Amino acid sequence: KSFPSHPIIGKEEIDQIMEVLKSGNISTFVASRGDNFLGGKKIKEFEGEFSNKIGTKYAIAFNSATAALHAAVVAVGVQPGEEVVVPPYTFTSTATSSLMHNAIPVFSDVKQDIFCIDPSKLENVHSDLTRAVIPVHLFGHASDMDEIMIFAKKNNLRVIEDCAQSPGGQYKNKNLGTIGDCGVFSFQESKNMMTGEGGMLVTNDEDIANAAQMVRNHGEMVISNKNRTYKSEILGWNYRMTELEAALGVAQISKLDFLNDERIKLANFVAREINKIDGLKHVKYDSVKHVYYAFAFSFDEVKIGISRNLFCEALSAEGIPCSGGYVKPLYLNPLYLEKRAFAYKHYSGNVKYEKGLCPISEILHDKELILLEICRYPATLKDMQDVYFRPATLTAGEREVRITGPIRL
Repeated sequence: KSFPSHPIIGKEEIDQIMEVLKSGNISTFVASRGDNFLGGKKIKEFEGEFSNKIGTKYAIAFNSATAALHAAVVAVGVQPGEEVVVPPYTFTSTATSSLMHNAIPVFSDVKQDIFCIDPSKLENVHSDLTRAVIPVHLFGHASDMDEIMIFAKKNNLRVIEDCAQSPGGQYKNKNLGTIGDCGVFSFQESKNMMTGEGGMLVTNDEDIANAAQMVRNHGEMVISNKNRTYKSEILGWNYRMTELEAALGVAQISKLDFLNDERIKLANFVAREINKIDGLKHVKYDSVKHVYYAFAFSFDEVKIGISRNLFCEALSAEGIPCSGGYVKPLYLNPLYLEKRAFAYKHYSGNVKYEKGLCPISEILHDKELILLEICRYPATLKDMQDVYFRPATLTAGEREVRITGPIRL
């Protein structure tokens, strides 16, 4: 049988959506002084509940995490022509958020075990133009935040945590998104909690919060004591979330702990069985609460005896959804190789994009990394057990792949 579909829409989500529809207030943002200049009832409710959940003073809702990352780059004070250090093994927005502000993404390689940015390599890419670093808590596992924060403090850099795949995750008992200057979350429908599309920026810094609100709403700030007058302080966009998306968020945030606990329970089972096989390895640091947006593990083709891609093809043929490699390292795309963005035309630095730049990311993409997106509710331990005890012979196209013992995936 196929794995259960995702996301799950329940009565709570439907009730929240119907409340908004019946109210007739779908957007609620207004361009004049008043309660709704920063959004309506559901926007504020969702922002309040999310900031309480994560543990920050401020939460600013956006129509996507991409928009929130763009706002974060602006809000922490990065200027056009300056550099932002990012991992190459991440979703495209981690890097393009800098280009959208005419700043320059500089790629620094990741760790081979947890796939997050390697703090020991940051010094190699630091320059006089570096102003910020964006660690990505990839697949739900936290980056090494202590080392990153030490490096940032030493070099007077701002830190934007990309928490798109890690809502509810922790690093040394600290909630992800609360360690750097700000954090950004995604609520796209594949995520641990979702609003269809949507994002959130969280921070304890009032200046960052104010700037992010302006970026979200055309760069406008209401002039005090003037009912119908507002002024543009900075360049801004329409990055506003709707009441409908916020309503879904209100319903979903009450389920986040349960949904994460289910992912962790299922992933722990799969990890335990995978790590019994010489050639397959899943790593989770003891200091981290991993919330498993996806279950990632390493594949050693020498020990297993076949290529990673053939292995994934065989599993997929047996109805086990998997993929090899995640994304191609971002700098290998034409946008970077050919420096197509406008930002490069007035850039005075020496950033380079070329094959071999980040060898760990490249080997993960080409040969080693496998992703499973099965460890999520409403899948059960029984589903995981069914996957684990597969026949010893799998069919991949017209070929057969024979592995001694049960297929433990």
